[in-house]
Amino acid sequence: MRSLTSPRQLKDLLARHGFNFSKSLGQNFLVDQNILNKIIEGARINKDDLVLEVGPGAGTLTRALASQAKKVAAVEIDKRLIPILDETLKDFDNVDLIQADILKLDIQGLVDDVFDGQSFKLVANLPYYITTPIIMRFLEEGLPFKSIVVMVQKEVAERMMASKGTKDYGSLTVAVQYYTQPRLITRVPASVFIPPPKVDSIVLALDKRDKPPVEVKDQAAFFALVKAVFSQRRKTLLNTIHASGICDLEKDKLRLLLEGLGIDPSRRGETLSIEDMAKIANALF
Repeated sequence: MRSLTSPRQLKDLLARHGFNFSKSLGQNFLVDQNILNKIIEGARINKDDLVLEVGPGAGTLTRALASQAKKVAAVEIDKRLIPILDETLKDFDNVDLIQADILKLDIQGLVDDVFDGQSFKLVANLPYYITTPIIMRFLEEGLPFKSIVVMVQKEVAERMMASKGTKDYGSLTVAVQYYTQPRLITRVPASVFIPPPKVDSIVLALDKRDKPPVEVKDQAAFFALVKAVFSQRRKTLLNTIHASGICDLEKDKLRLLLEGLGIDPSRRGETLSIEDMAKIANALF
């Protein structure tokens, strides 16, 4: 098989199969060996790793993963790509190709069947329109991943890596940093894709924490507070929590509770650290 990072050879392959890119599926195929190498290096793939790839496309990244890992399970939603992947992956006997929608798939069932329930690394060039739902599924469902290495829209990556008090800091930041430690791998210009997207990308590693950075009494309650805190960013913390309905405290009692925790009720939600939010959630619930 010739190089899939050659734009001409990739276009020839796709043309031979009568494949046309789908805008609705957010298909943009990587054609840059240097970026490919950085993804593999950043994911720290070794011969003992089990890798779950979402959206293999024509198999460019899949082939690189399979050459380094013990086993790769590649989940592709587009049926039209299956014959192409059968061709580009024919030299690898350690790849399981699954035609499915990752958002509807029983991921734990797949992990049990293909990886014998063992921990795995998720590596993906995610379509921008489903980046957050996919990542949140892996975080919230307690799946046994070691790390998530994803190519995402630059703005989304900046939200995941944001610090408190910045415009990018929000509920996605808190969720990602609660479960994982984000690590920048590389920045990716739009020009290294066919077709080029309208935005630049970032490859980010989310390394799973052994335990969250804060201790919370009730995880669901903690994230309900996080969601409420960022729902109306211009309001004060006191007004935001009171209006959200997540607790039944009267406003004056809520003010006293916040002051008792050493937190000014007039602060804005985006100025709170994860530790501050955990402190409030534990006191409220």
